[in-house]
Amino acid sequence: MKILISAYSCEPGRGSERGVGWNVACEVAKRNEVWVLTRPDESRDAIEAELATNPIPNLHFVYFTLPFWQDSLHFGQSGAMQIHYYLWQIQAYFVARKLHKEIGFDLAHHVTFVKYSAPSLLSFLPIPFVWGPVGGGESAPPQFWKDFSLRARFYEIARDLVRNIGQRDPLVGMTIRNSAVVRATTDDTAKRLYRMGATQVQIVPEVGLLDEEIATLHQFPLPASQPVRFISMGRLLHWKGFHLGIQAFAKANLPDAEYWLVGEGPELDSLQRLAREHGVAKQVKFWGRLPREETLERLGESHVLVHPSLHDSGGWVCIEAMASGRPVVCLDLGGPAIQVTCETGIKISAQNPEQTIRDMAIALEKLACNPDLRVQMGKAGRQLIDENFSWKVVGERLDRLYQETVGI
Repeated sequence: MKILISAYSCEPGRGSERGVGWNVACEVAKRNEVWVLTRPDESRDAIEAELATNPIPNLHFVYFTLPFWQDSLHFGQSGAMQIHYYLWQIQAYFVARKLHKEIGFDLAHHVTFVKYSAPSLLSFLPIPFVWGPVGGGESAPPQFWKDFSLRARFYEIARDLVRNIGQRDPLVGMTIRNSAVVRATTDDTAKRLYRMGATQVQIVPEVGLLDEEIATLHQFPLPASQPVRFISMGRLLHWKGFHLGIQAFAKANLPDAEYWLVGEGPELDSLQRLAREHGVAKQVKFWGRLPREETLERLGESHVLVHPSLHDSGGWVCIEAMASGRPVVCLDLGGPAIQVTCETGIKISAQNPEQTIRDMAIALEKLACNPDLRVQMGKAGRQLIDENFSWKVVGERLDRLYQETVGI
């Protein structure tokens, strides 16, 4: 088939949305002829260098950006970039319509960004359209806002405002109605899409790992020596919930254990202060931001991943931890709640901070004191990743979806 992919963010060798755009395109191109719409300023050099080294004959890139706003990277992930993204989606329709007249696509698929509250005008083309999986419908439960700083509360309010505006955007509603398939990363996003008029939503995680990444992570043995180490990885942001992880670690009766945090961000000072106030400053180590290789080395020296995120569409660290054979302790919220099973980790209900910290502390004690359980969950995690989260498996499932959608 001839497939048109919209990937605002797309780059080889990267994680997050850039990696999703690139890896989905590569997998689809193994079985179909693929054209990818993306931006030149973010990743063109990296894409062309990769294709020069490892050509993919069925994969074609069409680069464009707004003629009056060409540097979309200048503002980072700010609101300005979200405006650029919205306008780029409108421009994408006209680029795609012209391409369709020349090529005659069988199907269009929007891959990145994964925003349920922003439209994809490729849905207006006279061909079947697959939207997503899209995310962003997750919210930190209101009971947890009391621990947020004023800046963090403002962020959450602004985020809700932008989403509510998007939910009322007629172009978003038309995207839903014009989609042959609507996919969401989480239950929360699916519920919002149903309220916006979707009649059927598939819940599918957006994350994946390359076979070579899985093979590398499979080689990490569980450390046999003490102390038991818990690890959290990611930007130190309020909604990542690391403040809950520190308090749970302090509440657990684990005087010989350690808790490592890998990442940087605006919450660093408050997290360090929290560790001192709870008497665990000597057991909690802040590694700062590390290169990916060193981050995975720290994961390999740890026993359990702690990921207490309050609203996370993806949760890449969870699948990396499970691929490495580490149990995961996460909240029963967002993307991690979809990825982690009762066989591969412990999911904590998030009713209020006090209950969450208490139940998380119990989970940490349980895993710290039961090495056999850690091994058992680790084996189940590796199996889960092999069967569900390799990009190869994602590509095979996408191909079946495309054929069903087109009616082959």
